[in-house]
Amino acid sequence: MSAVLEFTEAPTNHRTASSDTVASLARITKRYANGVLALDDLSLTLRRGEIVALLGPNGAGKSTAVKLMMGLSSPTSGSVRIFGADPRETSTRLRTGVMLQVGKAPEMLRVREQVNIFRGYYPNPMPYTDLVKAAGLDGIESRMFGQLSGGQKQRTLFALALAGDPDLIFLDEPTVGLDIESRRGMWAQIRSLAACGKTVLLTTHYLEEADALAHRIVVINKGRIVCEGTPAEVKSLGAATSGNSSSRSLKIIRCGTTIPTTTLLAMPGVTTAETIGTLTTVATTQPEATLRELLALDQSLHSIEVQSPALEDAFLALTSNQPS
Repeated sequence: MSAVLEFTEAPTNHRTASSDTVASLARITKRYANGVLALDDLSLTLRRGEIVALLGPNGAGKSTAVKLMMGLSSPTSGSVRIFGADPRETSTRLRTGVMLQVGKAPEMLRVREQVNIFRGYYPNPMPYTDLVKAAGLDGIESRMFGQLSGGQKQRTLFALALAGDPDLIFLDEPTVGLDIESRRGMWAQIRSLAACGKTVLLTTHYLEEADALAHRIVVINKGRIVCEGTPAEVKSLGAATSGNSSSRSLKIIRCGTTIPTTTLLAMPGVTTAETIGTLTTVATTQPEATLRELLALDQSLHSIEVQSPALEDAFLALTSNQPS
């Protein structure tokens, strides 16, 4: 997947005006028949030309939010609009593309047949050669879907999601099973989609993928949005659950130490502390003071690393110990 499909439409900045709203969930509550509250007064807007990563632990409500926007489910209360209309309308669905993690295709049909069948569902499909190029299907077009590797199947499902040349694309764990080269190739295609004004909603457990791709990250937990912003903003808010207003200076210190976790947590500025194996990880908003205290308390301190927080660290901080 080294080639990047060049779209003819002019690039669009991802920070678009509210008039460019493509999809919206407004004050959505979703309670299932068994009493489970999946979404709790959640509001979310997707705008033209942006890549939004929807992150959250299992059971957070991500799948429910996507199903509502796809028109596969109805809210208990609140409003869902796609292109200003009901997501269940045919005209709306013709402008959306979907790649689900659980997606499948007929095993005995060839890749070429799969792509052309899906193209036939739409009045203005993406040209076949463009789809093959975008998904990196060159050389496997004559192979049956059941004979493909896991990564090749993912690339075929990506092509099917783009078959109608959609303006809104839902991608659920799109790079599962891909090797590094193919993953980076798909990232390039996703960026190209957004550059021509298409909107991408991405769900992924690869946090480095969200960090690399998303213009905006939305973190949800227990049916509520707990954080929303650019990757840099989300990472800077990783200490938000500690209530510390200095979260923008959060640093991660990793080291080998004999200092007990209870002592570390009592240090000023320390928000989290965890020891796994021989290394201890400390998140602190006062890194210089924390380092000085660590060195003063433990003369044998070793293997010291100081880093800015990764998205994984922020994600864990934001989704741990959230109130019910």
